[in-house]
Amino acid sequence: MLAQAPAGDGAVYFYGAKEMKAVLPEATEGAEPLQFAKTLTEPRAVELTEADRIVIFSRYSTDSEAVALAAHLNEKGIPFVAVSSVSETAGSADLTELADVHINLWLTKGLLPDEQGGRFGQPFAMAALFVYYGLSFTMNEILAEYEL
Repeated sequence: MLAQAPAGDGAVYFYGAKEMKAVLPEATEGAEPLQFAKTLTEPRAVELTEADRIVIFSRYSTDSEAVALAAHLNEKGIPFVAVSSVSETAGSADLTELADVHINLWLTKGLLPDEQGGRFGQPFAMAALFVYYGLSFTMNEILAEYEL
């Protein structure tokens, strides 16, 4: 779905809520940026078309910023992918329900135990970058077949 944009007349826009903005410079200014990638920092300021594709990165599927953008994209008929951990309080106002494709980060609690019996260390941005690279490699592979 994402490779359809650069194969046609569209672009792939990346949006990151909170710390998930870490993916944006990697997509556009990293060592191997995607030629067709653009950042979406002010979603309502860009005139998106049905030829464009969006990837929304957020910590949880219930993030209010990300859900508002997803609802806006649904209204305009613009396909998008959402990348987030599924919230335990997921409902109808949730990226898993709104997105054309949802990729679950599966981060629900800290990775390491602390001395009080809790857990800490939630590398959401690191997991998002891992997913970004998977998407990037796949899109480049598909587009190479079409010599775009």
